Amino acid sequence: MADDLPGWRQCLLGGAVFVVCMVGTTLPTPLYALYQDKFGFSELTVTVVYAVYAFGVIGVLLLAGNVSDAVGRRPVLLWGLGFAAASAVCYLCANGLGWLYAGRLLSGLSAGLFTGAATAYVMDLAPRGGATRATFVATAANMGGLGCGPLLAGVLAQYAPWPLYLPFAVHLALVAGSAAVLLSLPETVREPQPLRSARTQRPGLPAEVRSVFVPAAIASFVGFALFGVFTSVAPAFLAQSLDVHNHAGTGLIVALAFFASTAGQLAVGRVGLERSLPLGCAGLLAGLALLAGALRWDLLPLMVLSALVGGCGQGLAFRGALSAVAEASPADRRAAVISTLFVVAYAGISVPVIGVGVLVNPLGLEGAGLVFIGCMAVLASTAAVYLLRRSVRARA
Repeated sequence: MADDLPGWRQCLLGGAVFVVCMVGTTLPTPLYALYQDKFGFSELTVTVVYAVYAFGVIGVLLLAGNVSDAVGRRPVLLWGLGFAAASAVCYLCANGLGWLYAGRLLSGLSAGLFTGAATAYVMDLAPRGGATRATFVATAANMGGLGCGPLLAGVLAQYAPWPLYLPFAVHLALVAGSAAVLLSLPETVREPQPLRSARTQRPGLPAEVRSVFVPAAIASFVGFALFGVFTSVAPAFLAQSLDVHNHAGTGLIVALAFFASTAGQLAVGRVGLERSLPLGCAGLLAGLALLAGALRWDLLPLMVLSALVGGCGQGLAFRGALSAVAEASPADRRAAVISTLFVVAYAGISVPVIGVGVLVNPLGLEGAGLVFIGCMAVLASTAAVYLLRRSVRARA
């Protein structure tokens, strides 16, 4: 075990860099109400601003999801940190809606570069035989970073000066420190090629991955859609329907979903990878039901329970999905396949969220949320049925 310590130290440092990048992607969440007051835009605009980030992620994953397999992990991650820094600068300079769009797009480009490459990098840095633990480090870094963003911004906005500036100044400093850490870590791609040698890889899956990809992709879509609603629409619901105007409180409630996801991922070790996906789907269904109750009866406790239960279900499902897909992937296609899974997941963040924003005017926030919940419940049930049928066939 002592011989493994340097490898695990590097693995954890890689995970810490991953955390810092993901913090920036959710940092604006508790600040949207302040931006609405400052610039006077609608709830639909909030969802579009939020979704621009997802489109940036998807674009990078589709065009450059496999680039780190060729040119190396570190160059791609350094570019990702550069986009994260540029995003923070946009928010610091924001004097209109255009700056918010630019900041979200740059944040999406950063997350898109990090999502596949950083996950593969953390797994590469782990000692031999540590793939399962490394997968947890990577997914926990992803979700933990997403949770720390609204919590950090909410606390600073509520209790420190310059609420629309200080959170991004702090993140800019964290990005600079992360770049220094990244430069101290080794490159894990054995023979990196020049950028011109990289070729865009169309979305696709090796044959050996397809049988595990369908339920993994559906569960990932639903889980990320739930998070999308929490991070874009939940602050408005908390303020308008539940009279929660404390930015730190809003940030904490949103962060609970992501922290519960990390706890769900940790629980995979106890429940086993085979059972994590179906149990995760069940948790997502329960979380959606609790969210429906919170919207219907304006109950804060149900909102908190929805974050905890739905987040835990998402963590169980997502770690199970990522582990199954990564293990089934050829080594030279791992980052590309992981990126394909994240394309589906981030589609869940963007498309349903914009749909909710479109429906807010004719149906109201409650009606739009209930339509969203019904659609996501159908998808989660479909994934669960698929998994059960496959399990029955495997035992026959």
